[in-house]
Amino acid sequence: MRVCEALNRALFGLLRDDPDVLVLGEDVRDPYGGAFKVTAGLSSAFPGRVLGTPISEAGIVGLGTGLALSGRRPVVEIMFGDFVTLAADQLVNQAAKFRTMYGEAVSVPLVVRAPMGGRRGYGPTHSQTLEKLFFGVPGLEVVAATHVCDPGALLRGTVLGTACPVLFVENKLLYLEEVLDAGTLRERHGLELTLAGAAPGTAVLAHPGRPDVTLVAYGGMVPLALEAAGTLLREEGLVCELVVPQRICPLDPGPILGSAARTRRVVVAEEGVCAWGWGAEVLALLAALELESPARRVGATLEAIPARRDCEARVLPQVDDIVAAAVRTVDEDFL
Repeated sequence: MRVCEALNRALFGLLRDDPDVLVLGEDVRDPYGGAFKVTAGLSSAFPGRVLGTPISEAGIVGLGTGLALSGRRPVVEIMFGDFVTLAADQLVNQAAKFRTMYGEAVSVPLVVRAPMGGRRGYGPTHSQTLEKLFFGVPGLEVVAATHVCDPGALLRGTVLGTACPVLFVENKLLYLEEVLDAGTLRERHGLELTLAGAAPGTAVLAHPGRPDVTLVAYGGMVPLALEAAGTLLREEGLVCELVVPQRICPLDPGPILGSAARTRRVVVAEEGVCAWGWGAEVLALLAALELESPARRVGATLEAIPARRDCEARVLPQVDDIVAAAVRTVDEDFL
């Protein structure tokens, strides 16, 4: 099952099992079924529960916030995650604040799905990874789907389990990835999968043997980090632990710190711009705990993302960047 299909099945199950769940967004109804087909078939199966909206992200998220306040569980789709910026006021100044403003007397179980990321040649306004703009907002959580954990289960648990607004990040290329279970990861990649930390849990994938380097990645960077871990083992003889948080803000630091304590070397990879990003926050966490280990960040350069594929590849982080950063942490450790 691919990630897109897993998310579609999760939405089908949510609409079937909970009458309070609604899906709304631009072109989410059949026959189009959403730009990435995550909502395909839902409006035909659940007429009146899947709502097509005008092109107004502020209006969609505002409507979703009102529905959540009234006791419903709305799932809003932003067609391209780049345009979640148009709903920043509704998320930051309204949905995220209401529980506190009303003395915890209300809940806002709003889930905003946002397809993020590049590598499809869509150019500077349809290829960005912008969830970093919403990190550190009190009352707002950010969750990122991955193919090494069941993304459908993550979406279902988020929709049914939240009392606060959640930005649910889905990488565009990840939609086509096969969902990998523990057996498949062991067979194809030689990695043992465990879930650690507070729900929804952080995946820790480890090659056999004493680990040399910790790789930390989420969402769309996970396939690249998996490939990098394999390259490091084959070509450099370096054993990796790959740590994959699903809730990226607020972050459960335990699994990352546990792995860093074992390896003493850390590389954090994100698809968004490296400067002022999630990776910087992870490394700041390590520094605050005085974990004196070589550490590197990998991310996009501080440029608009080009449409031409070769130029896009220059701006966005690649597998070779992760490999090079990991090798440098080892070299620095012996200087």
